[in-house]
Amino acid sequence: MGRPYGLLRAGYPYLKTLGMRRITNFPNDVAVGDEGRVYILCRNDGAAVIRVWHFDDAERLTDDLIGIGGYGKDDGQYTWPVNIILDKDENIHVSDEALHRISSFSMDGEFIGSWGEEGDGDGQIKGPAGIAFDTEENMYVVDSLNHRVQKFTSDGEFIMNWGCFGDEPGQFNMPYGITIDEVGDVYVVDWRNDRIQKFTADGEFIMEFGASGCDNGEFNRPTGIAVDHFGEIYVADTGNDRVQLFNEKGEYVQKFLGDATLSRVARDYMLTNAYPNRLRDMANMEEAKLLRAPKSVRVDDEGRMYVPDYRSYRVQVYLNEAIPLDESQMSAPLRAPTLATV
Repeated sequence: MGRPYGLLRAGYPYLKTLGMRRITNFPNDVAVGDEGRVYILCRNDGAAVIRVWHFDDAERLTDDLIGIGGYGKDDGQYTWPVNIILDKDENIHVSDEALHRISSFSMDGEFIGSWGEEGDGDGQIKGPAGIAFDTEENMYVVDSLNHRVQKFTSDGEFIMNWGCFGDEPGQFNMPYGITIDEVGDVYVVDWRNDRIQKFTADGEFIMEFGASGCDNGEFNRPTGIAVDHFGEIYVADTGNDRVQLFNEKGEYVQKFLGDATLSRVARDYMLTNAYPNRLRDMANMEEAKLLRAPKSVRVDDEGRMYVPDYRSYRVQVYLNEAIPLDESQMSAPLRAPTLATV
C-alpha cells in the first residue's frame, strides 16, 4: 500500500480505556493480534505478566482472563521486560533487559524458548530494550547498554549491527524503542540524546529529529515509537507525560495528553467498593484523565492508537480519522502556511 499524497486530518478522538490497577498494573507495552486480541505487558519491581483480552470485550473482566509468564529467572519468566511483539503466527516475543534475553511464547501462553548472551561482542546483548520484526521476520534488537542496534534471524542468529556511543548521527546514548515501517526503514528512540533517528534496513543514517525540552517537538527521555501506514510517526515522550505525533518528515503535528475515562471493569469494581469511590469523589478529575509516564505507543491496522499509561495502570486508546488525499485534492505547498478553522 503506497502512502497518500496528503492527509485530511479530520480528528483523532479518544476511544476507550482498557484495564485498571488490579489487572494491568504498570503496563509497559501493548501488542495487537488477530480477532481483536490485545496483549498488555505489565511490569514492576517483583512482578511481571502479559494480560490477554479481546478488544471488543476488554471492558469487562471475565473468569478466563489469561496471564502469560510471570516474574522470575526461569524459562518462561522475565524480570524486567520492555517490549512485546508478535510474529506472523502470533507467537509472542518479549525482550528482558535485566536477563539480557528474548523469550518466546505461543499465543496460548506456552513457552517456546529464549535466546541471548550477555556481552558486547557481535551477537551478544546487554540490556535489550526495543524489538521489532521486518517483513522477513528478522528481529532488530535495541542493544541499549552497548549503544547499538543488532539484527538477528527469528531464531537469534546474528546478522549485523550498527551504532556506538555518542551524539553524532548514527551514534546512540542508551537507545530504547524501535519500529520498522512498511518500506523497511528503521526508527530508533535515542533515549539519552532525546531524539529519533531513522535508518535504512542496513543501518545507513537517513534523518533525525527532536531535542531536549518540553516544547512541541522536543523530548524528555522518550521511550516508545510507532509508524502507521500513512508514514506518520508516534513517540511516547515519557518524561513529558505525553505522546507526540509527527509527519513522515519528522515535523510536529500534535500531542496527546490523555483523555481517560474509567474502563468498564474499573466501574464494575468501584460500584462494589465504597472506599475508592470516596477517593475518586475527592480527586481532581482534570488530572485523573491525563497520561502519566507512557512507556510505549502502538498502532493497529484499524487506525487505533494504544498508549500504555504506565503510572495510571491502564491503556488509553484513540482512533485516527485521517483521510488519505491524492494530488488533485490538495494544492501545492504554501510559503507561509496557516490554518483557518473550516
